[in-house]
Amino acid sequence: MKVVVLSDTHAPRRWKGCPPPVAEHLRDADLILHAGDVCTAGVLDELAAYAPVHAVRGNNDGPDVTAPDTLELDLGGLRVAVIHDSGPAAGRVARLRRRFPTADLVVFGHSHIPLDHSENGLRIFNPGSPTDRRRQPHGTVGVLRIEDGRLAEAAIVPVT
Repeated sequence: MKVVVLSDTHAPRRWKGCPPPVAEHLRDADLILHAGDVCTAGVLDELAAYAPVHAVRGNNDGPDVTAPDTLELDLGGLRVAVIHDSGPAAGRVARLRRRFPTADLVVFGHSHIPLDHSENGLRIFNPGSPTDRRRQPHGTVGVLRIEDGRLAEAAIVPVT
């Protein structure tokens, strides 16, 4: 299963439509996860034309974005949790483990800083932002490959 992970697309200010380098990854996705700050529901509709979308609400999402604050999903046997804001970096893994005690992987956004980190049996993953890189060298998305109930591959991919 190929899962494309996005966060912090910030439409319409930053996301005017799906950027072609992002669309390249979406075309063969089995599932899309969005970790919040789509800002307008139209982004979710646009993404759904590529693959099923699961999204959480971000702090900048408008009232038309009807998404939960957190999600817990079983993706081919891999237990995945999604939240927008994971809080400060200090203590993040322990805090996310307490919040999602059965998760194998926690996906989050908010900081726009890409991160792929494993510690104490929990992998945390922030895809960064494809459209608002802030002080990062590139806009990025995440690509996950799930096989036989495990995360076979996780990549943070530059798209700008």
